Parts: sequence; structure tokens; C-alpha cells
Amino acid sequence: MPTTLYIAMSSLALGLGTIGWLLFSSADPVRRNTLVNLARGNASPIGDVPRRAQGHLPVGRLIDSPVRRGRLETLLAKAGFPGGWSVDQLLSIKVLGTVLVGILMTFMWTSNPTMPVFLFGAAMTVGVFFLPDLLLYNTAIKRRQQVDLTLPDTLDQMSIAVQAGLGFDSAMLRVARNGKGVLAQELIRTLQDVQVGQTRRNAYEDLAKRTGSIPLRRFVRTVIQAESYGIPLADVLNAQADEMRLLRRQNAERKAMEIPVKVVFPLILCILPVIFIVVLGPAIITIMENVFGVL
Repeated sequence: MPTTLYIAMSSLALGLGTIGWLLFSSADPVRRNTLVNLARGNASPIGDVPRRAQGHLPVGRLIDSPVRRGRLETLLAKAGFPGGWSVDQLLSIKVLGTVLVGILMTFMWTSNPTMPVFLFGAAMTVGVFFLPDLLLYNTAIKRRQQVDLTLPDTLDQMSIAVQAGLGFDSAMLRVARNGKGVLAQELIRTLQDVQVGQTRRNAYEDLAKRTGSIPLRRFVRTVIQAESYGIPLADVLNAQADEMRLLRRQNAERKAMEIPVKVVFPLILCILPVIFIVVLGPAIITIMENVFGVL
């Protein structure tokens, strides 16, 4: 077995082991800091997005910067912090994955130094660096779509609870406990933020920022204004529920109207050529036999 293959396999095993350790060793710092804050009765400091506990992962500091860290924190918050990941873990995974794939692609290019292999290796290395961002972005989009889908029904339930005599927070808590999915979890987290000392306005604004949902952001602004001016929240909930339901129906109609346009390209590229071959193929063969005597 060549020496380069030994080195490549060793690098792969070492890199995968390190990445696995980074993936499955994140929950303890977050849990410890959260329990300490709850024991003290203090709210965690919340800026634009709540920060996660930072681990001791010096590898990620090679590409760390305030701008990149803020962007990744926002992306992680919108994705719901899958797997309890922290920003330090994500940065370390990006660095180690890029270095590992870069080493493997270098060995591949050394054994076959051609331009296609070089371009393939460069594309793979760059793709691995941005792969975590793409996965988080996809997860954030799915969470936002789920929030948009369940928001009208949630507002209807809250409106019924408020009209029955419950307060706004009690109605939110009841709906969140009886519900499932992303929105119910985020509502419970918002109420927990209020209980540990955060103001209602900031808790509601953080709710909108974590989900990234435009209808939910509009609802949050309406609730804040209603509380400021003393408007009955039952009327606000009814109006917002009707508006959200209308938006959901309009989005469904818009997506239905986009289907013919999206079907055109697969139809032209995949289906029509096969039909032409099946229909015109025998005729072309017959013409070539009779006229040109080729077959």
C-alpha cells in the first residue's frame, strides 16, 4: 500500500474522530451556565440573539471574527441550535473539515496532477467549508415555514383563551403546552425569559428574531403597540388571526400558480427528448433505410 494512502487514511480517521468529539461534547457548558443563571434568578444577557456558552475549542479561533461570530449566532438561533451546537464548535468543524478535505484532495491531485482533479479538489474544499452554513440555513427555513403554517391556528386558540377570561401570558402558556412543534417551543421559551427577569418587549422581540418569521414579527409589533395604547388584546388576536389565515391562503395560491412554470424545465429537458426518440426514432430509421440505405 502506498505511503500517501496510509497518510490519507490516518488523516481521515483523525479528522473524523475530532469532528465527532466536537459534535457530541457540547451540552454540558450550556446546561451548567443555564442552571447557574436560574439559581441566581438572573436572565442571561441577550443582545440581538441569545448567546450560547462557549467551549474551549481553540481550533475555531483561526477563522473567528466578531462579524462571522455574530452571523453564525444568528443562524444558529434561527435554526434552533440543532444538537446543542455552539459557535465555537461550528467554527472548529468548519476548520477541521476544510483542512481534512484539503489534505485528501491534495493527495488525490498528487497522484493525478491534472486540471480537472485540481478544480474538483478546490470545489470540494470550498464546499465543505460552507456546508454547515448551508445546512443551518436550510434548517432555519424549515423552522420558519413551520411557524408560518401554525401561527394562525395558534392565534385562534389564544383568542379563545383570552375571551374566556385568561390573561395574555396565561393564554400563551396554555396554547404552548397543548401545542407541538417549533412555535410552541418558542412560546414556552419566551415565557421563561419573562419569568427570569427579561422585559416583555425584549422577550417578544427575541421571539421574532429567533424564528425569522415575518408574520410573527408583525404580530409581535402589534401586541407591543396594543399593550402600549391599552387596546384589548382579544380584538387584536382576532384581527391578526384573520390576517394570518388570509396570508396563508394567498401563499398556497401563489405556490399553486408557480407549479406550471417549475414543470416547464423538467418537461423540456427530461420528458420531451424521450418522447421524440420514441415517436420519431422508428420513422428516422425507416427513412435512412429506404432513402440512404444506411441500415
